[in-house]
Amino acid sequence: MKQIYLDNSATTALCDAAKQKLFEAVDCYGNPSSLHPMGQAARKLVEEARREIALTLGIKGMLLPGQILFTSCGSEADNLAVLGTAYAKERRRGGRVITTDSEHPGVESAMQALEKDGFDVVRIPTRGGELDWAAYESALNDRTFLVSIMTVNNETGAMYDLKRAFSLAKAKNADIVTHTDAVQGYLKCRLSPNAIRADLVTLSAHKIHAPKGVGALYVSPEALKRRDIVPTLLGGGQEGGFRSGTENVLGIAAFGAAAKDGYAKLNVHLPHLQALRDDAQKKLSALPVKMHIPTGARAPHILNFSLPDIKSETMVHALSEDGICVSGGSACSTHSKKLSRALLAFGATEAETECALRVSFSHYNTTEDVDALVAALSKSIEKLVKIHR
Repeated sequence: MKQIYLDNSATTALCDAAKQKLFEAVDCYGNPSSLHPMGQAARKLVEEARREIALTLGIKGMLLPGQILFTSCGSEADNLAVLGTAYAKERRRGGRVITTDSEHPGVESAMQALEKDGFDVVRIPTRGGELDWAAYESALNDRTFLVSIMTVNNETGAMYDLKRAFSLAKAKNADIVTHTDAVQGYLKCRLSPNAIRADLVTLSAHKIHAPKGVGALYVSPEALKRRDIVPTLLGGGQEGGFRSGTENVLGIAAFGAAAKDGYAKLNVHLPHLQALRDDAQKKLSALPVKMHIPTGARAPHILNFSLPDIKSETMVHALSEDGICVSGGSACSTHSKKLSRALLAFGATEAETECALRVSFSHYNTTEDVDALVAALSKSIEKLVKIHR
């Protein structure tokens, strides 16, 4: 049976560029901190990837030490951004952090840890996939030292107006640190930290057709100068002293190759993703489903909808029998067995949230995949609704 993979927000297949880089680098087993030739060959691969990723963010010229930090995943990069900022300076303790009510667990769990330690965390509503600007501007005060807002919501595809949000924060106090978890937005939209005034940007390799086990955190020159973050993982002082642990050379090299390849093809990939999403939305609208469409800007690869009184897990298994892979929500939240915070914040009811599916495309998907999804859903809905009756 042919497998149709429509869960690209959870993880992605390796692209040819990443596979080729892995093949080329597989025998480069030196420790990149070693001074001998094998170590320096590994260091060259790491620095090449660092430069390639920087270019995809519009960063040209010489990189500063610590400007692109490699981590084990996006969640670790989020933790470094949030916790590293909070504990960098004593005067920040107990201060205010602003985030949203729809963040990925990598950010939200870090926020909960800060709350337990006495920090004031304000979560801005995101009903309909848009920031509540009145609440946001009211929350900005003299005690605010960090604003963390994701680029693209991983469940609804909503894109937040980061330029406006971060500009308002900087106007209030130029020293406010601005962070975005761009894991779902990276190479699904054009992203420039300078343009949106972001000090910290979280990235993840396995969302852009590179291997799992690698993430990155961009740190602006201004944040480096102000010493806005401190390490949260201590040890040998790798990655400019910000993230200890021997670098995952193979994963990092493939990350850089996938980033370079994906960035070069954005003009082809982005229209293709949007065409697939729009086609799926149109065809699925003919079925008895409730679409969760952001009222503002949205990413081109994510579509979320609720089924007619059929639990998500039930439909995920039913579609799997037809070789179709979709998700009932964020893969990082499935172990909690709780209702999606993002969908509830979006405005979905608890019943709709229990019955929600997320379809997420990659450039490898086709219109035939969309047709197969619609046909399988139609068949399964008719069958399962009859059973429930």
